[in-house]
Amino acid sequence: MRIALFLTCLGDALHPEVGRATVTLLERLGHEVVFPTDQTCCGQMHVNTGYQREALPLVRHHVETFEPYDVIVAPSGSCVGCVRHQHAMVARGANDDRLAERAETVASRTYELSELLVDVLGVEDVGAYYPHRVTYHPTCHSLRMLRVADKPLRLLRNVRGMTLLELPESDQCCGFGGTFALKNADTSTAMLADKMRNVLSTGAEVATAGDASCLMHIGGGLSRLRSGTRTVHLAEILASTS
Repeated sequence: MRIALFLTCLGDALHPEVGRATVTLLERLGHEVVFPTDQTCCGQMHVNTGYQREALPLVRHHVETFEPYDVIVAPSGSCVGCVRHQHAMVARGANDDRLAERAETVASRTYELSELLVDVLGVEDVGAYYPHRVTYHPTCHSLRMLRVADKPLRLLRNVRGMTLLELPESDQCCGFGGTFALKNADTSTAMLADKMRNVLSTGAEVATAGDASCLMHIGGGLSRLRSGTRTVHLAEILASTS
């Protein structure tokens, strides 16, 4: 299968290792991965902050960039959530029904990584090996917008050498929420403290999730505590074989 990688701007700028792991994983499973070099921000930050008019050019550019591809994957629940639930809305808000229809078509071909693996490729055992104690945080957009349910856990349970530890209150937000963490820093920090307490209670060496943004938030807090627990994206674990 030929799959287009939608890396996301955060992945490109701060966590390129997540994109590399996604490519490694999919190529190991026998698929061709292409990277459309014209891709930019999907506009999630603009839409979530109320700047829908400013997001319109980003929506149009995203549609034009990914329209030629039949399957698109992103290692990010939040950005896939934006593409699926916000792009057509932004276009219709600007009275551009044709763009909205095109956005819906692109959205229907766009998958978060665990969705692609389990629902489209029909794979739960990707041949990964990761000899560490790991706990999984289900991010808000993947859990509530995309409803990926237990797909990431089904993939993790098949990773050889790994001990998967249940995260208490796993469905609670980590407090990031993009610009929410900047505009509501005190609330965000309190939510992060709860999440870190639960992560550390598991005794895990690694906390994983499907969104680099949430892992950046959690990982920053854990590093300041000098806890010894680190954050690793789901794609990196699934790509690991040694």
